[in-house]
Amino acid sequence: MRLHALALHNFRQHVNTRLTFAGGLTGIIGANGAGKTTILEAIAWALYGNSATRGNRDSLRHSRAEPSATVRVDLDFELAGHRYRVERTLRTADVYLDGGAEPIARTIRGANELLQRRLGMSRAEFFNTYFTGQKELDVMAAVGPVERARFRARVLGYDRLGVAQEMLREQRRTLVAELTGLRSGMPDPERVKERELVAERSLATARDRRELVQAVRETAVARVAELEPKWTAADAARERWRQLDGDLRVLDEETQAHAREAARLRAELDEIAGARESLRPLLAEAEELPAQRTALDAMDALASAEGERRALAERLQALRDEEARFVERLDKLETAPRFEEEQRQSLETLRLRFETADRAHDDARTVWARDRQEAETRLEALRVQHEDLTTQQTALEGLGEDSPCPTCGRPLGASFREVLALVTEQLDTVRVDGNYFRQRARQLAQRPESVVTLEEQRAALQLEITNAERRYSRIQAALQEREQLAPARDALRERILAATAQLAALPVGYDLPQHQALRADVSRRQEVVNRASRLQAMVERESGLATAGRAADESVSACEQRRAALRAERDGLAFQPARWETLRDERLQATRAAQAAEVSATEASGEVLRAEQERTAARSARTDLEALQQRASALEAERSLHDELDQAYGTLREALNAQLRPELSELASTLLESLTDGRYSALELDDNYGVQVLEDGVPKGVLSGGEEDLCNLVLRLSISQMIAERAGQPFSLLVLDEVFGSLDDARRDNVLALLRRLHDRFEQVIVITHIEDVREGLDRVLSVTYDPETGTSRVEASAGGAAGAEAAVWESELSAVPGGMAPIGNEDEP
Repeated sequence: MRLHALALHNFRQHVNTRLTFAGGLTGIIGANGAGKTTILEAIAWALYGNSATRGNRDSLRHSRAEPSATVRVDLDFELAGHRYRVERTLRTADVYLDGGAEPIARTIRGANELLQRRLGMSRAEFFNTYFTGQKELDVMAAVGPVERARFRARVLGYDRLGVAQEMLREQRRTLVAELTGLRSGMPDPERVKERELVAERSLATARDRRELVQAVRETAVARVAELEPKWTAADAARERWRQLDGDLRVLDEETQAHAREAARLRAELDEIAGARESLRPLLAEAEELPAQRTALDAMDALASAEGERRALAERLQALRDEEARFVERLDKLETAPRFEEEQRQSLETLRLRFETADRAHDDARTVWARDRQEAETRLEALRVQHEDLTTQQTALEGLGEDSPCPTCGRPLGASFREVLALVTEQLDTVRVDGNYFRQRARQLAQRPESVVTLEEQRAALQLEITNAERRYSRIQAALQEREQLAPARDALRERILAATAQLAALPVGYDLPQHQALRADVSRRQEVVNRASRLQAMVERESGLATAGRAADESVSACEQRRAALRAERDGLAFQPARWETLRDERLQATRAAQAAEVSATEASGEVLRAEQERTAARSARTDLEALQQRASALEAERSLHDELDQAYGTLREALNAQLRPELSELASTLLESLTDGRYSALELDDNYGVQVLEDGVPKGVLSGGEEDLCNLVLRLSISQMIAERAGQPFSLLVLDEVFGSLDDARRDNVLALLRRLHDRFEQVIVITHIEDVREGLDRVLSVTYDPETGTSRVEASAGGAAGAEAAVWESELSAVPGGMAPIGNEDEP
């Protein structure tokens, strides 16, 4: 992997920073907190997203940027012969390949998965190999033996053997489970064979029974066919006999009905003969009914007039009573005009007195409100004045003669005592006035007695006016009623005269007993008329009844003749009930036998079908058993193959581990000897990959802090170099963050020289440090500074070596001189 360019926009303290990276040894130098490690964090964020940053997502935005400002990092790098460009924001991520116009990944998740797949490492693996910080140098010393083995296998790619072996074991467990389940569910071969033999025997037995039952069914069907014609003829004769017998019973009932009708008609003719004799006296009595009805109508008219007379008399009496009430009310209302004038004058006098009392009350209340407001206003002004004077007095007493003059602002000096006395005197005057107006405000807080008295007088007059107005309204209503009662009284008198005339015009002479006797006589005569009408109707029906009687006699004769003919036909039939019953029983037995034979034939066919199905199922079970046996054999062979592969993977991992440790120790020993100028000749790793340093061939028991960092550094460099040499890893980048902190000058120089010698392994080495002395050993320097006023970081590029160090010192001294030259570059230029 090779970095080409990096751009940061509103990313932490970098507002708009652009960097370009070259090959060789590059140093990023700056004070603590200047933003050096932020550059490394931006690279990690571009590659792996939010999981590679400190804090939450919102903490990435520049602290002084707008809440909606865009946070963006653009990274341009080369990997395995291809050029990649990553554009990442807080909500988007795009990855471009080889300068293409369209991204090959458009989402955050898609970009993270694509880059991790192309890099071949997770974020933790990447930072534990090619990105190394001072706090991460002891990653292998800080964990136990098992974790060290896992880390070593993971970064060198050997963990894939473990993953493959675990996958192989998982597949083997699946095969064993399937084989166990297959064998547990596999039926017994002997039982399968026995089942097939039993099915064959059952099928032969069922076929023999079916042939026997079919022969019985054919015999039963032939017997039913033989009896069917005889039964049909006998049943037809029986049905005709039953029909004729039923017709004879119907004719008997019909003959009896015609005989009863003839008897009824003869009895009714006899009744008509008696009615003719009773009709003559009834007709004579009915002739007097019209005269009696006329007399009853006249008496009804007199009864109606009598009722109307009574109603008019009651109405006339009610009108006279109402007239008397009108006269009495009018007499009472005669004095209303005189009372109306007196009440009007009294009401006007009360209203004048109320207006006078109301004006007096308003004047007194206005004076009281004005005095109270004036007292409160003066009290508030004195309170504010008191606060100001108190403040002035306190200030004067505190500053003494250095107090500024309230007018000109210059110190008072000798006039201090006079001004202080004047302020004190004014403060005393304000206190006295304040006490007076405070008491005055308390006095005026309640309404004065004069105002209360006027309010009570005003309320009493208002009540008298209300009562007077109510009395005056009643008098006005009485006057209006008096004007309305006179016309009403005159109209009532006219109605009395009309009712008197109408009463005099009604007829007289009504007699109630006579009226009741006439009504009873008319009712009786009407009943006689009704009876005569009924008898007359019976007489008129005599000829028709005689004709109907003759017809009934003729119907009886005809029914007798038909009955004799039907009886003769019935007696002539050759129907024998005993013979019919015998044929019926024989036919029923034959039909039942045929049906039973049919059921048996169906059951026999079903048994044959079930036997055939059982034979098919037995043969299918034998086929399934053979298939399961073949599958079990295949699974057993596959399980044996997985066992051999598992053993091979384990042997291979042990061989790789045995080969890795001495080779890694040899690489680390070479680097350690170079860094320590030959003092420490070897670095050995025990079986658990613990570090042991040899000094003159003797293991050193205790290491200083710097020596431990040096050992961890060479071990990390050895691992990185081994990764580059083995497994075909395309990485050519090495980043070291603050790894010089515990090293002295000589060993820092040795580390730089070693990194330069590793150029053939790592074309691009970047060191991040706050130590300025390492400039001479670098090919290129990126200086990072922080501006507290703007809260932003600046990055400037310069050459490394001695010339670069002298230029950095010269720029540092020049920037310390007021008016000196500004440093070259800005935050928009790398």
